[in-house]
Amino acid sequence: MADNEIAIEVKDVAKSFKVYFDKGSQLKERLLFFKRNKYEERRVLKGISFTVKRGEAIGLIGRNGCGKSTTLKLLTRIMYPDSGKITMNGRVSSLIELGAGFHPDMSGRENIYTNASIFGLTKKEIDARLQDIIDFSELEQFIDNPVRTYSSGMYMRLAFSVAINVDADILLIDEILAVGDANFQAKCFAKLKEIKSHGTTIVIVSHSLGQIEQICDRSIWILDGLIRADGDPKEVDLEYLDFMGNEMQKSMNTGNLTGACETERHGNGNARIEKVRAFNSDGEEQSVFRTGEKIVFKIDYSVREKVFDAVFGLGVFNSNGVSCYGTNTRIDRFKLFNIEEDGTLEIVLEEVPLLPDLYSLDFTIEYGDGIPVDYCRHIFKIEIISGIGDIGVARIKHSFLLDENIEKKDEK
Repeated sequence: MADNEIAIEVKDVAKSFKVYFDKGSQLKERLLFFKRNKYEERRVLKGISFTVKRGEAIGLIGRNGCGKSTTLKLLTRIMYPDSGKITMNGRVSSLIELGAGFHPDMSGRENIYTNASIFGLTKKEIDARLQDIIDFSELEQFIDNPVRTYSSGMYMRLAFSVAINVDADILLIDEILAVGDANFQAKCFAKLKEIKSHGTTIVIVSHSLGQIEQICDRSIWILDGLIRADGDPKEVDLEYLDFMGNEMQKSMNTGNLTGACETERHGNGNARIEKVRAFNSDGEEQSVFRTGEKIVFKIDYSVREKVFDAVFGLGVFNSNGVSCYGTNTRIDRFKLFNIEEDGTLEIVLEEVPLLPDLYSLDFTIEYGDGIPVDYCRHIFKIEIISGIGDIGVARIKHSFLLDENIEKKDEK
């Protein structure tokens, strides 16, 4: 790759931080209790290397503490590496800490001039962009009010609008794409795509893989201070999701309900759900599944007294508490049955279409017309992952039929 094609070059960069256990804040404390000034050195980055071409957009992904934001701050020169070299070719604008440099007693208009000058714009350049910044922020009627009177959303809008209108060669973004309402977020995305189309190099740190897949040409997955994968966002993101799913599975509840909080279950107690397990189509026990995958639940139950006209059921709720699905053996028109011995029930869900989220499940034993024997509320959790960018609760099977007269272009 020719040097003039490279916007960012990171060579074997390492960064450590000193984390003090109990550091005195005053000189007297430091002298008297010098032994307290012990610290632990944490290596956040352990020697990472990558290059970004001009006009390319990359996403930095990874779990909290892996070194994503540290990498971005090194690129902005907020901090410097302990070793290695970073080369930035062009004017840099960063959306890392929006509003850094804003003065609460100055008006929005005055803060535009102050903040834009931090990015290196002259007064003449700011004059030329002023109205565009105000229009993009949608704060025209408040622009001459002190910033301290702004809501946090208005504050972030103004800061985003300044940073996005600097005409930088390189734009660095850290977890700030959830600015304002849905319409303003859509406008921000459209602006980022426009900026990219004009040749601006973009580096984004985000936990929203959907955002990265919409904007970025590459994903770089950082794990424990090292680059684990670098490539097409859909492929790298899925690899990352698989890893995170396995990690979550190790830490999630095994499903034993013996010690479950009694306020989360109710009923007459004639039968009890003792354990819930989830399996994939290969019979492997797990708690993380892909959209469209088969899930088999096995519910171990015990019986204290015979339950007549028994009914088994389940309910599925997303992370916002929205009921996504519920059914039971009565709804499925099972013939009436009784249970009088301990046993195991299997509930098979074929091709579960739920979109990525953490879901809570209710499992129930009832009798008659819905009288609870053991109603276990939000007692088991599964996570659904996917590399698909659909939105909503479920992926509905569909197809698009384009008019044959529409000109089709090859994907990059």
